[in-house]
Amino acid sequence: MRTLVTGGAGFIGSAVVRHLIGHTRHAVLNLDKLTYAGNLESVACVADHPRYRFVQADICDAAAMRQCLSEFDPDIILHLAAESHVDRSIDSPEAFVHTNVLGTHILLEAARHHWSALSPTRQARFRFHQVSTDEVFGDLAGQSGLFMETTAYAPSSPYAASKAGADHLVRAWQRTYGLPTLITHCSNNYGPYHFPEKLIPHMILNALHGQPLPVYGDGGQVRDWLYVEDHARALVHVATHAAPGACYNIGGHNEHTNLHVVQQICALLEELAPRKPQGVRQYADLIHFVADRPGHDRRYAIDAGKIARELGWQPQESFDSGLRKTVAWYLAQRGWWQRVLSGDYRLGRLGVAP
Repeated sequence: MRTLVTGGAGFIGSAVVRHLIGHTRHAVLNLDKLTYAGNLESVACVADHPRYRFVQADICDAAAMRQCLSEFDPDIILHLAAESHVDRSIDSPEAFVHTNVLGTHILLEAARHHWSALSPTRQARFRFHQVSTDEVFGDLAGQSGLFMETTAYAPSSPYAASKAGADHLVRAWQRTYGLPTLITHCSNNYGPYHFPEKLIPHMILNALHGQPLPVYGDGGQVRDWLYVEDHARALVHVATHAAPGACYNIGGHNEHTNLHVVQQICALLEELAPRKPQGVRQYADLIHFVADRPGHDRRYAIDAGKIARELGWQPQESFDSGLRKTVAWYLAQRGWWQRVLSGDYRLGRLGVAP
């Protein structure tokens, strides 16, 4: 099959691209605008593979989307291109509405045009897979209860609202035009190649530099953590096995407070990186609490029972095993994150050697 991955140079998208090339026979087109969070070094291991191709394009460019679909002729569109950092959405919401809502609309229209011209056999197997987030559901009251696929939307941040809007468009294109769509909602991802602005890599790298580890509020916000390679497996499995119109929650069954996550990172660094920066006695001494961000949801937790029952998917990594792999990866791949922090990872796009 031929799979188009939008946002394939991002964190989750690059994991999907690596999985498709490494574990399937799909031809893959990686389409990415290469904003600050897009890093082609995250897919360097597959860049020369004969089934892989990269195109730099913006999903908000309607002509470019139609051209890409016409030339590549996909059977599956895995749509991951999005602005995704909540803090940035609070500061600059317009970019999130533009990319996540308008961009999804433009991509849906290009997909509908492409799908309508396919043979009946290919129309039947075509899928437009919208990769969404559990943040569209808002937060859960108390320590019990889980997000279901039928949970009502109640987004709290501009980011979550923009993803909710995109999901509604996808459902409308299925209902109105018959486009075979899928939606998945994932919990918090973590793992290798994660951009350093996100919680886990931010804490790892700050600790290695002897810098403060800022924790919002009291650190009691609860998230369900999903190892990114488990998520990549799930996305490809849904895209190739689910019926049109299906919706699945994808979670790691790993609920932890933000404070616990930071403490676990510190404990792993004590073991794996015992030589600390000057003046640091214990990594945990770097933890300090800062004012909470506006609209910060207290608890997310996903019921991933449906995907297990219907499609047989289960996460392979526990939080302990996944976090250990993640910390070890950042310790072993200093060149990757040092180029991100310095900005050198962007120079190759301009034809400048880093």
